[in-house]
Parts: sequence; structure tokens; C-alpha cells
Amino acid sequence: MPKINLHKRDYLDNISQEDALTELQNKLAPKMHASSRRINRSPNLTQRHVDYRWKQLDNELAKAQLLDSHTQVQMSDYSKNIEFFIGTLKMPIGTAGPMRVNGLFAQGDYQVPLATTEAALVASYNRGANLITASGGASAMLLNEGVTRTPGFAFRTLIEAGQFVAWVVTQFDDFKLLAESTTSHGKLIDINVNIEGNHVYLVFEYLTGDASGQNMVTIATNCVFNFILEHSPIEPEFAFLDANLSGDKKANSQSLRSVRGKKVTAEITIPSELIGKYLHTTPKRMTEFGQMTTVGGALSGTIGINAHYANALAALYIACGQDAACVAESAIGMTRMELTKDGDLYASVTLPNIMVGTVGGGTNLPSQKACLDLLGLHGTGKSQALAEVTAVLCLAGELSIVGAFCAGHFSQAHHKLAR
Repeated sequence: MPKINLHKRDYLDNISQEDALTELQNKLAPKMHASSRRINRSPNLTQRHVDYRWKQLDNELAKAQLLDSHTQVQMSDYSKNIEFFIGTLKMPIGTAGPMRVNGLFAQGDYQVPLATTEAALVASYNRGANLITASGGASAMLLNEGVTRTPGFAFRTLIEAGQFVAWVVTQFDDFKLLAESTTSHGKLIDINVNIEGNHVYLVFEYLTGDASGQNMVTIATNCVFNFILEHSPIEPEFAFLDANLSGDKKANSQSLRSVRGKKVTAEITIPSELIGKYLHTTPKRMTEFGQMTTVGGALSGTIGINAHYANALAALYIACGQDAACVAESAIGMTRMELTKDGDLYASVTLPNIMVGTVGGGTNLPSQKACLDLLGLHGTGKSQALAEVTAVLCLAGELSIVGAFCAGHFSQAHHKLAR
């Protein structure tokens, strides 16, 4: 059977001629002349520095949009969150809800703010949220939490690596004192040791209170890391503060079974008649869709199985001042849909890497704080509830998008709302 491979374009096909090779060389060669686009003398946020940057950018239309009068009034609020500041970006925000959450920490009906430029997205989450509420709400349970940083040490031999580990495992109390001296909220709770040949990876795991905590654990681990370099009886050949075992901002299979951030599971059982009313399909068809897409995910090498956690996470993270890059790891998880003996739909989600905080980072910026205030989840003691709300939001999105595919409405909805 012939392979279908229509209109494939390979840009390298066009450079075999001598004149094309010369042109390619000219385009790709280093250009060493001074740039006329340099605008930054200092990263600081002061009126003088901002005025200088806009003078160099010389674009009044862009300035009017990015440095409006409201932004200028609030400018100092951004000084700890940005370098080389030139203004603020406006994004549309919609709300999905009411979304009923019956959690260990989150209790109630939530209107969830979502910042996105993708039409049909908020409408989809709103539909899923209303279906959840009509079914009595979703149960949500925070299972675990912790944030890691993983320094790595290289030695000449496995024997040296073993001697180093033998010393490290006697130092936990000292490491804990050092790490916690750098933070009033973080707690070092565990250190896992991984030996790979003559390399040693130490996984430092922390509780970070109500902060998301990436910067917190970096600073704390750096203090311990420097202590190790100064006091270890076995000197490493080389060492680095992070050796890429933490899974920070990367999709990774390790985190699927453990935790980075907050691990939450949520479930709901939805009567068949409500599936028909809200999603215009049946529980049986939705479970068939789940079976086929689970196999498809396995064939593609997907880590975890879900339809589109990333949509919910990106929109919520941006709205609520979270680190949007953490969507790379947070979007790993498992969605399951099963037919109950009564013909209803059981659906669950488990997300082991929800990286959210309700203090610190971007949570105190004006617009982002306003979104957390809409949820009633800004400030101390609220991060666990935010994680449970996040998981139920992902569940709402899974129900809605699977329903749309099963009812044949997915393309129709985007055609109607996104064009």
C-alpha cells in the first residue's frame, strides 16, 4: 500500500545549487556589527529607566497600549516581578462556573477566572463546571505536596561516590538547619539519594507553605550545596546546584508517580440523564472515547493520559499569578471515565504536579490578586484549596471536551465561537 505523504516540504532541497549555497552562507554567518536595537542599560524599574527604554523603542502606538495611565500609576507594584519593564499586557478574562467543589480544603461554588485568547475555551469549561454543580459537585482530595531541587555531584569512581553518600546520610539534621535558615516558610522534609555510576544525585524535598516555592527551594538548597562543597570528606570532580532530576518545568514520568507541587485527585459520578442534558451524548459513548484515546496516547508516547489539562492550567495560572511555565509539568496526569453498573458515568482526574501558590510570586500583582480574590483564595492558608479547585477545573474541562467529541460538536463549537 503506498504511503501518503502529500506536499511535504524540505527546505534543504533548495540549497544544492552553488548560488543557493552562497546565499545560505551569507544568511547564516555571524554578524559582528553593533546592534542598533540595544535599549537596556539597567534592569531596574524606575520612571527614568522606563522613559529611556521607550525613547529607544520609539513607537508611540505600542507605548500607548503597553504603558497606559493605569499601568503608570501601578508601576512600582511590578518591581519585584520583572526586569527591563516597559508596560503591562492586557488579556481577556472570563469566568467558568459556578463549579461546586467538595474538597478537604476547598468547599463551595466557585466562579473560576480564566485568562485566554482562545475562543470557545471558557465556554467549554463553563459547561463542564455547570454539569459538575448539577451533579452535586466533585469530590477533591489533596494527597501530597512537596517541591524538589536536585544537585548533582561527579566523582572519579563509584567507590568515591559511595563514600560521599555514606557521609551525606549522616548530615540530614545539619542540612535541615541550613536550608531552613534561608526561609521562614520552607521546611526540608526529605533527601533521596540516587547513584548512577560515579554520579550522585541528591533530591531535596521541601514543604513550601502557601507559596509555589521554586525560588524558595533553590535558595535553600544552594545554602546546603555550598556547605557540602566546603565540608564533604570526598571532593567531587565537579558539581551543580541542579542536575535535572527534579522535573522542574519539564514533562517527566517520575512525577507521574510521586509529587512536585501538590498532588490532587478529584472524582464525580454523573447521572446518565445529566450527560444527555448538558453534553448531548451518553456515558457509554464517553467511556468508548476514553478507551480509544488511552490507546492513542500510549501509541504516541504520552506521559499520563488526559485530553487537555494544559488549557485549564495555562488560563488559570496566567489569571492568578502563577508561573505559567510550570504548565509543562502540571499538565501530566490521568483521566479515567467508567460506566457504572447503573449506566451512569464515573469520571476522575489525578494531577501529581499542580504548582500553585496563594502568596508570593505574581499573586500580589494587582490583576492577579483580584482574580484570586474572586475565588476567595488569596493569602495564607489558601494554597491547598486552590490546588483542589484546579483539579476540579481540569475535570470540568475533560468532561466537556470528551462530550463535545462524542456528540460531534467539537468542530462546530470552534466554528461558531472562534471565527
